[in-house]
Amino acid sequence: MIDFLYNLDSLLWGLPLIILIVAAGLYFTVRSGFFQFRYFGYIWKHTIGSLFKKEESTESNIKGMISPIEAIATAIGGTVGFGNIAGVATAVAAGGPGAVFWMWATATLGMILKQVEVSLGLYYRRHKQNGDTFGGPTYYMELGLGEKRHWGKLWHIPAIVFALGIFSTFFVTSATLTSSQVIAGALPIRDIHIGSITIENIIIVALVMAVITFIITAGGTKGIASAFKKVVPAMSLLYIAMGILIILLNIKAVPSAFGAIFSNAFTGTAAVGGFAGCAVSQMIRVGMSRAVYSNEAGWGTSPMVHSSAKTIHPIEQGLWGSFEVFFDTFIICTITALAVIISGAWTDGTNGGTLALTSFYHGLGQIGGYLLALVMFIFTITTSGGWFTYYIALLEHLGNSNALWKKILMKAFYWSRLLPGLLWTIYLVKTNNQGFIWTVVDITSAIPTFINVAVLIILSGDYFRLLKDYKARYMHKGIADSDFKPFYEDINEQKPL
Repeated sequence: MIDFLYNLDSLLWGLPLIILIVAAGLYFTVRSGFFQFRYFGYIWKHTIGSLFKKEESTESNIKGMISPIEAIATAIGGTVGFGNIAGVATAVAAGGPGAVFWMWATATLGMILKQVEVSLGLYYRRHKQNGDTFGGPTYYMELGLGEKRHWGKLWHIPAIVFALGIFSTFFVTSATLTSSQVIAGALPIRDIHIGSITIENIIIVALVMAVITFIITAGGTKGIASAFKKVVPAMSLLYIAMGILIILLNIKAVPSAFGAIFSNAFTGTAAVGGFAGCAVSQMIRVGMSRAVYSNEAGWGTSPMVHSSAKTIHPIEQGLWGSFEVFFDTFIICTITALAVIISGAWTDGTNGGTLALTSFYHGLGQIGGYLLALVMFIFTITTSGGWFTYYIALLEHLGNSNALWKKILMKAFYWSRLLPGLLWTIYLVKTNNQGFIWTVVDITSAIPTFINVAVLIILSGDYFRLLKDYKARYMHKGIADSDFKPFYEDINEQKPL
């Protein structure tokens, strides 16, 4: 079974998916006039810069159920954490320092890919009678492919495959286990013995996180967004501060760390210590797969929460998608990568959360381990909460045609939402069968990414029309068409769900 998973991973994250992501990224980059590069300053001004404005938009007809900052906080909460810390550490351990370069390269294309998918998610979103709004890949597959492009019911094929890929992460997740390992390794948490039964400290931590996540997600998308608006920025700043401190304390080692990243990216990494060596092709595969898992560009996840945002135009929210990728990969992931490379622990044969913990111990001592445990604890909860909103969006769409079926699905999901991560952690700890964990992670990200990126290319005309309209209306580049409708439901005057 494990050999089958390894082979499937190599097939899915082989040449076809890599070519598709690169080709799509280059296509949108070139045709948009290198938007993510030429208007990088504009993206920052209208995302993070907008947070410092005192006045809110005066648009009275803006639909949505959460603010743009709540949407980005929820989306970042779903991406920053497990993938950025344990995922990046594993990338370096499996592919060497050069894998970081290919993470960066993927992210430069990912900035435009996420802008496209978020914009299309907003364009094709639907609102309910109570004013709640939902959207995402399955919505733009239904309306963009099935209705607008006359695919009929054939849109169900990519939508079902995509949904199965996303929901596989609900049943098979690695975040809880990895974070529990870090926390249990950093804090003096002992096993509990009840007769002949032993409850390992890792399982104790996983249980605590499951209960807290269960409580936080009880408020649904609105409740999660409200909580994350406060928590995610604080934890992100703490992690950045930790990273900067490690860099400053080891400033002499930083140039050689960057040198290893760039030199090994094109030559591969020779065997050293417990590191078995890595060819360039393997390095590219590892770097790209970890980049997608970390920033989720092209995966189709973030549009499901961004589509609920109150915004004047789909592209306006799409700018947050570009910022999200930059912040996630070029800031958070780079901090982790430098900490791991500087420590030298990546050559010891360890990976994942254990490698990250060792690296922060090396950089900041005992306090570094404690702080990393705190960050991993919070970010694992926010990751679970962010993904919870994705599952809600899919279930809302799945149950549209049958109210009773939808009610049953939602109730079953709400009451079982803490179990998969906890049970999966218990299984892996009790069986000591953790070697293939990142193989499973790669598989669950590859399937929906392949489907979503292919659909983005098919719907690219819609994105470029939105971009042209946005640049004319808000960037004063071109002549705006007063008859253009930036939201699909306004064109067809669709009834609320």
